[in-house]
Parts: sequence; C-alpha cells; structure tokens
Amino acid sequence: WMQRDMRTIDNWALNLAQHHAEKSNLPLRVVHVMTTPPPSSDDDDDEPPPLEQLRTTERHGRFLLGGLQCVHNELNKKNVPLHIIHNSYDTQHQQHPNVLENFLNDYNPSVVVCDTNVLRHVRRWNESPVLKNALDAINVPLYQVDAHNIVPVWYASPKREVGARTLRSKLHRLVDECLQNKDHKNGSIPAFSHEQFLDWDDSVKDVLTKDQKPGTAGGRKQFDDFCNTGLRHFSMLRNDPNNDQISSSLSPWFNHGHLSFATCLRYLKTHNRDAEGKASFIEEGFVRRELSDNFLWYAPDTYDTLEAGAQWAQDSLELHTSDPREYIYTLNEFESGKTHDDLWNAAQIQMMNTGKMHGFLRMYWAKKILEWTSTPADALQYAQYFNDKYSLDGRDPNGFCGVAWSIFGNHDMGWKEREIFGKIRFMNYKGCKRKFKVDEFVRK
Repeated sequence: WMQRDMRTIDNWALNLAQHHAEKSNLPLRVVHVMTTPPPSSDDDDDEPPPLEQLRTTERHGRFLLGGLQCVHNELNKKNVPLHIIHNSYDTQHQQHPNVLENFLNDYNPSVVVCDTNVLRHVRRWNESPVLKNALDAINVPLYQVDAHNIVPVWYASPKREVGARTLRSKLHRLVDECLQNKDHKNGSIPAFSHEQFLDWDDSVKDVLTKDQKPGTAGGRKQFDDFCNTGLRHFSMLRNDPNNDQISSSLSPWFNHGHLSFATCLRYLKTHNRDAEGKASFIEEGFVRRELSDNFLWYAPDTYDTLEAGAQWAQDSLELHTSDPREYIYTLNEFESGKTHDDLWNAAQIQMMNTGKMHGFLRMYWAKKILEWTSTPADALQYAQYFNDKYSLDGRDPNGFCGVAWSIFGNHDMGWKEREIFGKIRFMNYKGCKRKFKVDEFVRK
C-alpha cells in the first residue's frame, strides 16, 4: 500500500512487500488510494477551510499524477501492477470508509504492507479499527514500514523531542544501520488515467519548468544539479533569498515521496568535497526533516493547533492576545499580497506564482501574519492554509513544523517578552535588511 512514498528506489516498504511475495511465490501488487476531500460546510470567504477540506490544486495534482505515472512505468517494466483506488468522501457517514475494502475482496492478499504517514487523516486509515478488523477476519497481517525517514520515526526516539539538539545525536548514531538498495514481480497492468477524478482547483496553476519533472528520475536530476551548482556555497549563502541557485528546491520530491533522502545521503557520504555545504545540507535534509516527522507522530491530534506548543508559549501568547495591533488584515488581503510591507507582499506573490518561498523568508512571512491578525489561532490557520494551498512542498510535516516554529515557538526557546509576540522569537524588516538586499528581492 504505497501512499506516502511513491517511488521504487530506496523504498523499504516496497522491499518488504517484495520479500514476502518472493518467499510465498505470490505476485506483488501495489495500491495507492486517491481521495477527494469532504465537502466544505463553510462559505465564509474570509475564513480558510479546514486543511483536510482543502481541494487538490492543479499545481499539486499534476505533481502527484506525474510521480504516480513514473511509478506505474517503473513497475510496468517488472510486470507489477499499480492499482489506483478512487475513494470519494462518504457524505452519508461523514468519514472515510475502509479504503482497502474492495481491494481486499477482489485480490485476497496474504500480507499487506503499508508505508508510514504522520499526517492525521492518512494515519487514521493505516490504524483504522475497521481495516484491522477486516484483515483479522481473513487472517491477513498488516506491516507498517517507515519508508520516508532514514531512521524510522519510532526507532529514532520514543517521545516528542524538544528540538534538533536532542534528536541530532540519536539520528547520527543510527544512520549507518538504517541506510540500505531492490527488484519486483508479475501481474497484469491497469491503465493509468486519474486526472478527472481529482477534480482539482485549476486557479492554482502548475509551476514546474520544462526541465523539472516529477518522479524519482526528476528528483535525482534536481539533486545532481544542486550538487554541481549550489552545494559548495550552501552553508554560507542559504539564508539569502536572492541566491536562488544556492537552494536545492528538492522539498517537493521529498514531500511527495518521489525521492528518498537516503539516496542523497548515500551519495554525499562518497562526495569528498564541499564539507561545510554538505554538513549544512545534511542537517536540513536529514535532522530537521526527521524532527518534523517526530513532532507530528507524537502530537497526532494537535500538531496544527496552538495546543501543540510548549506551555510557556501557550501562556505567553494568551497573555498578549488582546495587545493592540497596528495593522490587521483579512484573509483576502493577505492572499492578494496587499499589506503595507513590500517584502511580505513579494514573498506571498512569489509563493503564489512559483509554488515556493525561500526558507528564511517563510519564517518572516509567518511571523508577520502573527503580528497582523487578531489572534494567534487566526494566524496559525491563515499561514497553514496559504502554505498548503500554494507551496508545492506544502501539505507535509515540514510545512506544519515550520509554521509552528514561527507562530508558537515549536522547537525554539523563549525570548525577551514583547507586545503581541510575548516570548515568541521576533523578526522584523530591519533585520531582513541586515541579512540580504531586500530591495533587490522586492524588484524581482
């Protein structure tokens, strides 16, 4: 059951399924569940919908289907079928049904292997009592494999970590044990055509250039280009939004499961140049990314709410909720980039037009939303909505974790108390001007 990690290379869930197929001399089948969100019941234009009711956009849908098409083609060469289940939302019961019910009835598997997803709604599918009971009734075991992280999230740590400093040594101690490469087995191949089912929001357009392709090969090309042009200066220049060529821009491929960071790390261990850039990239791609999964895994019901914040952060934000704001903007004003701040507007417009926002700017962008909304809860909701709607690397743990860091100090510490922010780390326009040439970025 390939849901999060849509690739055939460095996919440990697929490897385990292949092992069981070979051991039992049975065909291997791969299944992916494609679903539509529940109908939105809120027509208020100035209130974003709940994230689980956000429609797939053309931008995200094309990347999703492009990656699945690559998996289909790669499996096809091995005579392994990829089944796409169209799971429409069940309006009668207001919940997703057992998403594998028909598949189990049709193919009577001997073993089911699923990958691990830390996003709430898909995790509920994997851990559904309805699914478990259906499998128990036919005596079929379900194995869950963390194919996304190099070190499985539950193996890296048994608890939610307070920050990178407490997780880093645990990951590096286990990484060599967990780095590992495989092949695949017979069946008839279904046709691949799913665009109509997604019924995507075509107001958010596809943004990939003609040289950028979804899928593992496209992700590996993006990584190779980064190693040739950006890695050398990554440590020194990664926080300057004017140096686009320094950024790897690999997040969409990692997010959609098209490329494993294990593939990148295995190469970097043999790469004997650019030591500082390599160390910085590994810190961001390995430690920080797996820290995000740790956060969502151990806070499954609250990761997108203020309740996930440390108690000091919750108390501090509550204390300053009624502080006067010099500016308060509506959802539509934010979305259109119509604030008084030309840097914030430029960052928002960049995300809308290109599907990405530089990491340093994303911190500033989210913190200003906190400063210019009526409540921290509104700020969190707005930032998550914009990130998930427009960023090609949105709708993933890294996005939730980044917004949480900016708005309620997740994985951070308390700072000098000030209005609105309380003890949450503050960022301002002048600080950005000291970091990079703001005017140059705005002119773009």
